[in-house]
Amino acid sequence: MINLKDIVRDNIWNLKAYSSARDEFKGTADVFLDANENPYGILNRYPDPHQKAIKEKLSVLKKVETNQIFIGNGSDEVIELAFRIFCEPGKDKVLTFSPTYGMYDVSANINNVEIIKQPLINDFQINLNQLQPYLDFEDVKIIFICSPNNPTGNILNTKDLEYILENFNGIVIVDEAYIDFSSQDSFIKNINKYNNLIVSQTFSKAWGLAGVRVGVAYANEAIINLYNRVKPPYNVSTLNQDAVLDRLNNLDEVKRNIDAILLERTKLKAALIKLPLVKKIYPTDANFLLIEVDNADMVYQYLIDKKVIVRNRNTQVDNCIRITVGTPAENKILIDTLNSL
Repeated sequence: MINLKDIVRDNIWNLKAYSSARDEFKGTADVFLDANENPYGILNRYPDPHQKAIKEKLSVLKKVETNQIFIGNGSDEVIELAFRIFCEPGKDKVLTFSPTYGMYDVSANINNVEIIKQPLINDFQINLNQLQPYLDFEDVKIIFICSPNNPTGNILNTKDLEYILENFNGIVIVDEAYIDFSSQDSFIKNINKYNNLIVSQTFSKAWGLAGVRVGVAYANEAIINLYNRVKPPYNVSTLNQDAVLDRLNNLDEVKRNIDAILLERTKLKAALIKLPLVKKIYPTDANFLLIEVDNADMVYQYLIDKKVIVRNRNTQVDNCIRITVGTPAENKILIDTLNSL
């Protein structure tokens, strides 16, 4: 159990949040003359700054309280605000595991926070022996754990995550952007057990709303209060909130799409492994496959020339490309193209 005040920046702990017009009046009315809005138009009113309708639906779906939910402008805002809340620029550090999602590095650099990188071991799991000394570093404020990991696709060992949460006196952010494609349970169920846990999810992947840019953080009420204190007052637009609510009202369609992607993932893996150029396909719990080939740079450029775009991850994992699972038609084009190489 951590003392939250000990790891929050003093200026953030003492910060008085901006109070918007929609914060000061919470009821219903016929005439709104309080927010200097244009009285004409369809989208002339400010959005709900607390996204109450979304939180109420997520509360039921995820079995958490509404005050344990933060809605952000993509999960990138969840990451960015964590740096602002917990990390003193030029003084504090964060720890990541490599290879992993690149925005942790970008946000750290923007906020002038040093990054300690721990390499994942051969099966892309955490090496607790290497990690152990850093768990006691007072200036390490956040550990980022991406699970399922990007770009490798694998779930990280649950026991390792629990050990870190129990032995680290800072914040642990478990990034679950791809959890809906996995059979593994979400770590959301542990937010009441560990008061240093933040679980990040997104509507960009399984929910099919990448263009909307809405992310979610789940944590105890005290952490969520800090997020709400620091965030911009109207950080998620009315259009984006409506798009999320539409998906939340159509859960059957979301599940059908996830099932279709998982089926295609199995078929795509079976087709890829037959290709002579494919040396290895790494296990995945995400909507993508990391594959090892003879010459990743050459294969990547060849596919670009054929107007088929994948992600070259050769700089992160030797001779590997990352392939997102597409529609049956898109996947067939990919396989046919690679067969012609």
